[in-house]
Amino acid sequence: MLETAVYDTKPYDRQYLTAATHHIKWRFHEFRLSADTAVAAKGAQAVCVFVHDVADRSCLATLSKLGIRLLALRCAGHNNVDLAAARALNLAVVRVPAYSPHAVAEHTIALLLALSRKIHRAYNRVREHNFALNSLIGFEIHGKTVGVVGTGKIGRITAQIFRGFGAQVVAYDPAPSQDWAAQQNVTYLDWQALLAQSDIISLHLPLLTETHHLLNAEAFGRMKRGVIVLNTSRGKLIDTRALIAALKRGAVGGIALDVYEEEEGIFFEDLSDQVLLDDLLPRLLSFPNVLITAHQAFFTHEAMTEIARVTTTNLLKLETAEPWLPGTAL
Repeated sequence: MLETAVYDTKPYDRQYLTAATHHIKWRFHEFRLSADTAVAAKGAQAVCVFVHDVADRSCLATLSKLGIRLLALRCAGHNNVDLAAARALNLAVVRVPAYSPHAVAEHTIALLLALSRKIHRAYNRVREHNFALNSLIGFEIHGKTVGVVGTGKIGRITAQIFRGFGAQVVAYDPAPSQDWAAQQNVTYLDWQALLAQSDIISLHLPLLTETHHLLNAEAFGRMKRGVIVLNTSRGKLIDTRALIAALKRGAVGGIALDVYEEEEGIFFEDLSDQVLLDDLLPRLLSFPNVLITAHQAFFTHEAMTEIARVTTTNLLKLETAEPWLPGTAL
């Protein structure tokens, strides 16, 4: 039976992976994969990791020496894996490229609605029997111009939901899909024009060298005053210090985040009885027009089921030498 070492696991990971198949011997670890913890995979044939595990060259070299033949990511992003080193070591790497674009798109809209109608603040007030409406005035999405940055699967679904609200949707993508845009009544703009025209900006891009700090001081300076920014993609797309400066001067009217630039070691953990050592996150949380969730946009029953299905299917293919599922190999 195939033995797989699974790093950075929570109870829900174990629940969905074990339910997906009984033909894998799971070895679950709560700690993350790194060069120091790679030795814990000894005796396994495959390793399964998540977004904050670090599979750098040193780590992969250790895994290779231990006889690991497959690194399976139970996520879409892979910037935490040294793919060149993996190829050199003849270590196969697979991922889950699209577990549920609807989950992330719907969470993006949920964040905006909560922020725009101040639902989170109203909820806390009502629980304290405060039914006053002071300071709870919101705004409508209908008629606003929404800039969708990145029109992959998630970006397209998000754009289509916004069109259902009656918003004008503009988009930016280095590789625009004009046929889709024409069908959905979406207009592609260049980057500067999107920044200047959008009332709401929603990010749906991978983290690459060219997208790191895409929203920086210059970008915030080119946006409409009072713009609302949404990010359910990758935290490092936004320069947090520049964002805080823009919030302080009122250039940004509100921001909703499901990801954070320095979320590693913070998100997915219960730190409620500890001092938060990060200085920027508490500053963000101090703003009344900031709403943050802890990287849960993907977290639906449908998405977790698909993550487990794709991951376990590829793991089992290691024994049968069948081709990996389409689009999953890196």
